Amino acid sequence: MDLKTASAIRRLRLVSAPEAISFLLLLVCSVLKRTTDFNAVPVMGMVHGVLFILYLIFWLDAWFRAKWSAKTGIWYFVLSVLPTGGFFAERRLKREAEDAVIASRARQAGKVNA
Repeated sequence: MDLKTASAIRRLRLVSAPEAISFLLLLVCSVLKRTTDFNAVPVMGMVHGVLFILYLIFWLDAWFRAKWSAKTGIWYFVLSVLPTGGFFAERRLKREAEDAVIASRARQAGKVNA
């Protein structure tokens, strides 16, 4: 994995958890808007919208750079539209990045010819 691919996956990983948190907060704000006088939906909607757009941009970049299969790429998109999916995406991306680092170090040490 080259540096640009690792950076793309890292960016996607770093935005996935905040995007999931903002989605959950938006859901809470929606409930509070309907049950109380508290209305933070416009603010949380904008915050979540910006984070979701960043997630989509970083998702496309990571998909093309990492050359994921269609199944993997679509799976990361599906995780972005589920309320807690970003947490699962972050965990899976972290594991993928760690595996890539281990494989890269093994190739540099000459232990693996892949």
